[in-house]
Amino acid sequence: MGFFPVDEQTLAYLRLTGRDAAQIDLVERYCKEQGLWRQAASQPIFSENLSLNLSSVVPSLAGPRRPQDRVELANVKTSFQKTLADDFKKPPSGPRGQATALANGDVVIAAITSCTNTSNPSVMVAAGLLAKKAVERGLSVPHHVKTSLAPGSRVVTDYLDKAGLSQYLDKLGFNTVGYGCTTCIGNSGPLPDEVASAVKSGDLVVASVLSGNRNFDGRINPLVKANYLASPPLVVAYAIAGTIDANLVDEPLGQDDRGQKVYLKDIWPTQKEVQSTIASCLNPEMFKSQYANVANGNDQWNKIPVKGGELFNWDAASTYIQEPPFFVNLSAQPAAVRPIAAARVLVMVGDSVTTDHISPAGDIAPNSPAGKYLVEHGVQAADFNSYGSRRGNNQVMTRGTFGNVRLRNLLAPGTEGGLTTDLLSGQVVPIYEASLKYEAAGIPLIILAGKDYGMGSSRDWAAKGAYLLGVKAVIAESFERIHRSNLVGMGVLPLQFKSGQTRSSLGLTGGETFDIEIGDNLSPKQQVKVRAKSKDGKTQEFHVFCRIDTPVEIAYYRNGGILHMMLRNMLKTR
Repeated sequence: MGFFPVDEQTLAYLRLTGRDAAQIDLVERYCKEQGLWRQAASQPIFSENLSLNLSSVVPSLAGPRRPQDRVELANVKTSFQKTLADDFKKPPSGPRGQATALANGDVVIAAITSCTNTSNPSVMVAAGLLAKKAVERGLSVPHHVKTSLAPGSRVVTDYLDKAGLSQYLDKLGFNTVGYGCTTCIGNSGPLPDEVASAVKSGDLVVASVLSGNRNFDGRINPLVKANYLASPPLVVAYAIAGTIDANLVDEPLGQDDRGQKVYLKDIWPTQKEVQSTIASCLNPEMFKSQYANVANGNDQWNKIPVKGGELFNWDAASTYIQEPPFFVNLSAQPAAVRPIAAARVLVMVGDSVTTDHISPAGDIAPNSPAGKYLVEHGVQAADFNSYGSRRGNNQVMTRGTFGNVRLRNLLAPGTEGGLTTDLLSGQVVPIYEASLKYEAAGIPLIILAGKDYGMGSSRDWAAKGAYLLGVKAVIAESFERIHRSNLVGMGVLPLQFKSGQTRSSLGLTGGETFDIEIGDNLSPKQQVKVRAKSKDGKTQEFHVFCRIDTPVEIAYYRNGGILHMMLRNMLKTR
């Protein structure tokens, strides 16, 4: 805070938020001594007269593919049907023919999950109370819905048990499957065979509803194309309804054992019920008891054999952890920054490509380059686990880069799932396979992208994987801020089209060769000339902005990345 002017209102705000008083006093004294104190702003930065119209607060979900795509509960049905028509070119799902037949919009995964959302006792108790009322009314969950409960802490189980609510969640299929990351990061496991078969044979757009943090394309399950984030009680509600193609505000969840319609409002717990239940079942001793023996409480974990020593004992046979190649043949001094010459496009994408598209976290397909690698190393498909679990193995992660089943690479139009056109042969091949051919020919690679490239999770492997594929630069209309800095940190050059210019407006097809004129005088945010030469020999030049934004980032890039710079600096001090 010493780098910025500070006034009394700023410190008053910090005091209101419960910050340590002694530290705040220290900040005030330091700022005054350093000349960083300023008079209070003429307009307060906060007000005691804050008001909120509670009638404007309504239940909402987010989906079907981004956390920021908020949908009010009453509009979920119409929103889904619009997505079905616009994105998937399918008619409204209409009425179900048979009780066991799957239809577009059916919920096949309902998961109370996520370390963050399950840490809130209010919503977890609300989910339990809703389940209790649903069971008491004779409601159940359809067989096609795969349900699960995965709290971030065992304390959740303790207070749900004490409140007598676990039994009702269990009766609806929300059995506790573990503690930690599950469906939210793609660890939902496979769908039942009959459900998976129905989805594939009917090319259905089925849904998941989860209390997680992310719902990007291909993340939750490779067969589930519509994914919605919801509160835990709404997850239970949609599991009972069995479909996202329903208006739970006005339409019934189902019928009770007397044939009467049951609406969500009939079983939604009141705030008083939630608070009184929390008061009766939750206390600090639960946390003290569960966390008192964290280091020694898991006997199975503690029995794993380990080897000592200052250096990690790499095992060449491991399919989980391999020595990364980032420092192979690292020179004592970085080389001069050179132009990127005669580069080819490996991947060309549109807007809102997420880090999940670039580096998937979930399912590893058996026929993917990563799946084939694992099979070649003696791993059965049932034991593939996930990309997130094998992120310590660069061989798996590099093969999985751009391998998301929903990735649409415009260099392989009409396809999804990690394919590109090898511009040397004209064949459509896996992206990893094409990268090896370019590497053998000594050809650097680039990526062309639209707006918000790299949005979503701050996944380091989205930058690492691109680097290991041989990508030297990304030219995009705009970057998500964390991914931009991660690219710089891996020595990959982020370049941004000028305002009003796009890949399309410049007529770029992705089949060109690119020269990027950078040199040892590279500076933050400078304009860089790019020359694109098409197959017929026509050349056009355009300028882009270098999105290396600060001098220290220039130092990272000069060194080939932040890790390389840190290692060189460490060697200098020895």
